[in-house]
Amino acid sequence: MIPPQIMNRLIFPNACCLLVLFTVTAVAEDWPGWMGPRRDNVVNGFDTVDFDAFPPKVLWQTKIAGGYAGPAVVGDRVFVMDYRTKDKLQQQPSTSEPYSGVERVLCLGAADGKPIWEHTYPVQYTVDYPAGPRCTPTVDGEHVYTLGTEGDLICFRVADGDIVWQRNLPSEYQTKTAMWGYAAHPLIDGPRLICVVGGDGSHTVAFDKQTGEQLWKQGTAPQQGYVPPTMIHAGGSRQLLTGRPDAIISLNPETGKQYWKIPYEASYGSIIMSPAKIDVGPESYLFFGGFNNKNVLVQLDPKKPEARWVWQDERGRGMSPVNVQPIVIDDVMYGFDQDGELMAVEIPSGKRLWTTGEPLFRRPQKTATAFLVRIAQTSRFFMFAETGELIVGTLDRTGFTEIDRVSLIQPTGTAYGRKVVWSPPAYAGDSIFVRNDEQIIRVKLVR
Repeated sequence: MIPPQIMNRLIFPNACCLLVLFTVTAVAEDWPGWMGPRRDNVVNGFDTVDFDAFPPKVLWQTKIAGGYAGPAVVGDRVFVMDYRTKDKLQQQPSTSEPYSGVERVLCLGAADGKPIWEHTYPVQYTVDYPAGPRCTPTVDGEHVYTLGTEGDLICFRVADGDIVWQRNLPSEYQTKTAMWGYAAHPLIDGPRLICVVGGDGSHTVAFDKQTGEQLWKQGTAPQQGYVPPTMIHAGGSRQLLTGRPDAIISLNPETGKQYWKIPYEASYGSIIMSPAKIDVGPESYLFFGGFNNKNVLVQLDPKKPEARWVWQDERGRGMSPVNVQPIVIDDVMYGFDQDGELMAVEIPSGKRLWTTGEPLFRRPQKTATAFLVRIAQTSRFFMFAETGELIVGTLDRTGFTEIDRVSLIQPTGTAYGRKVVWSPPAYAGDSIFVRNDEQIIRVKLVR
């Protein structure tokens, strides 16, 4: 439910309450998957914030069950996943007993939140933090692709939910689900759907997105890891980056052939972020980091697909992201460290320009989470916080400045003794779409 204490910060249809208006010069784009249409957490359309105009408006709310997977929104449809179980879930780590339930893929009407179609399949969870699916659905033309917590990869028809093809990755590739489940968001690349799979010789696999046929497979790693396949342009080539628990790898996306490899050990395979490319003048770098105080910077060769190590694992240098993908503007990277500090890091030095416990807490809390989305062509950011609040603020080399905030949804999960909502939102049309473990809501942000 919408928390009662925040009702005075929102406006429902036919109600009047003055707070905030986000105005646009153009309607925002669709949000077809994780991190938006370009997988860069940048949204077009929301240009200014006006404190003296209209507040956000809740257009609808629809009951769903548990999950960390964010929604995808394309045209008149919203896609989201959840997990239903009669077992009493523990949000904190617990693998002593598996959980039995069903995962659901839901297609809702963007205008009213009403179900259009759904698909349900049984699954037994063996993972830590078993609230539900991790990966945001990926919409590509007539198809939507979903990856469940235990490796159920399915291609549906957008129109009616019919299954085009499906694969169970652990059984087909003789591997097992990682500690935190299948959490690396698949990548559409031309005719390919590229996934982190695991197993012997199949850490990364490219499937034909139309048929599900394997096109190529590559690599063996100690564990799957959680790093989403990431595409960059560098050294005159398109390079597919995969972050394994033992290395950063660059591949030819069409063949799977390895370009380069930087050995790197990640504790428990627990690097989650996509490698971040930073261009500084004529030089290009990649930053990669995560739990526990892990971080590494490599420099990309400008003429050929090669890279060299620059620095790694230095306390007080760089950052170690956990739940939040950093965002790069020019030569500065902004993000949340594993200790819950929001910070700005200069590249290539790795120098921390500033750190703060804001916008979440006065004192940083471990793994404090606010999903960062940059409003294009500005220094302003949307930050959807684990508290269920949407925060608007600026980030630059001098610090963070809060503009305003509004509570949207009640945190329903638990982590480190506090209530949290750890699901990234979608920004599409004129609205933000956000979910917890009980409901998904649409909140209109523009006039």
